[in-house]
Amino acid sequence: MASQTLHETKKSQAKRALRSLAIGIAIPFTITLTIIILFGTSKRYNVISKPFWFAPLWYIHLATLGSSLCMGLAAWLVWADGGFQGESDALYFYVAHVSLSIVWHPLVLVMNAYGVATVSGVVNCVTLLICYLRFRKVNPFAKDLAKPCLAWTVYLTLVSFKLMVL
Repeated sequence: MASQTLHETKKSQAKRALRSLAIGIAIPFTITLTIIILFGTSKRYNVISKPFWFAPLWYIHLATLGSSLCMGLAAWLVWADGGFQGESDALYFYVAHVSLSIVWHPLVLVMNAYGVATVSGVVNCVTLLICYLRFRKVNPFAKDLAKPCLAWTVYLTLVSFKLMVL
């Protein structure tokens, strides 16, 4: 009888963990996908003469979604290990990163505000670096998931800067 109750408790905990994982990944992914759908096209980006290292727009969208998934998983891992509790400011920096990430598409592809996008990108890079440092203290795998997201944000910042000086 006691083992059956223990089994049901573990099953219930596993369901809650899976549900929180799905929510932790789905929210930033859905926000990013919505921004891409609403603001992800640009005639100017497609027709201007760009350096060879500029990725096509479809790749930027795909990599941005991948980055969103990675950071969502990293944040969930930190949350699951209790890293957002207490005096940690990791949650604030993660929310700031998500907020800054969703403005790149409208700034660059719709408004052509390359200077603002560059400044936003630099701030986002700093925010992600701080997330990386905070995540490292809580969960080594979360830290590793933040690295490619930081690299992608640096790349988008360089694209914004290059567009500004073109």
